[in-house]
Amino acid sequence: MRSGLFLPPFNELSDPRRLVEVAVLAEESGWDGVFLWDHVLRRPEEALAVADPWVCLAAMAAATSRVRLGTMVTPLVRRRPQVLVRQVVTLDHLSGGRAVLGLGLGVDTTGELSRFGELVDERRRGDLLDEGVALVAEMMSGEHVVHRGRYFTVDGASFLPRPVQQPRLPIVLGARGSSPTSRAVRRAAAYDGLFLVDAGPGEVAAARATVEEVRGSLDGFELAVLTGPDGLTPDELARSGATWAMRRVSPAQKLQQVVEEVALGPPPGRASRS
Repeated sequence: MRSGLFLPPFNELSDPRRLVEVAVLAEESGWDGVFLWDHVLRRPEEALAVADPWVCLAAMAAATSRVRLGTMVTPLVRRRPQVLVRQVVTLDHLSGGRAVLGLGLGVDTTGELSRFGELVDERRRGDLLDEGVALVAEMMSGEHVVHRGRYFTVDGASFLPRPVQQPRLPIVLGARGSSPTSRAVRRAAAYDGLFLVDAGPGEVAAARATVEEVRGSLDGFELAVLTGPDGLTPDELARSGATWAMRRVSPAQKLQQVVEEVALGPPPGRASRS
């Protein structure tokens, strides 16, 4: 099992220089991946300062050589696929093939959709995501793309260069553990991984079974699950079949607390210092 950090680029961590320092420390301390939340607004009591994850990830990629990097997760409802593909493929080249693209429905708890006129209805956002993730995957092929869908249009374009990772970089879909057999889990099964949040051991097992049912096999599929105070214990994770243990850092944590925790490295037996 690999270990990842799930960092909010808010408050003190909204300074890209601090995030770079944390990413370098994480690599030195044996973590396998560093992943950023993707938001434009948060609750005022939680965070007022919010950084752009893609600029921060580029800086982190330039300063590291081993850890996987990406967003967990980017809401496609507020991203143009053609811009997103340019960003993530550029990150893949800058990192030497270490980028991961996390996609999801997004949330509107702080009005970060409704305040800007984005889709709020969850079913329609799901339809948009189904169409959009397939389009993003097609765009990353580097082949000529013609697409006229309900939400997106590509009137003949090729996106080069192709990613370093072939046939494309990994796409991981987010889902909540409260619905382990949901449309979101089944959507993830069509791609490369599932990032499951707010899930107990039984829900992780049910989601894993759903993915196996859809795919016919779990070969090559990543299952990332939260661990730590807000998630499963290491023992529960080991029994669940998860392939990534994701340590969520709270926006309330001070920078020094984050640095001290990262420096300790992953829980015993999961560090990878290759």
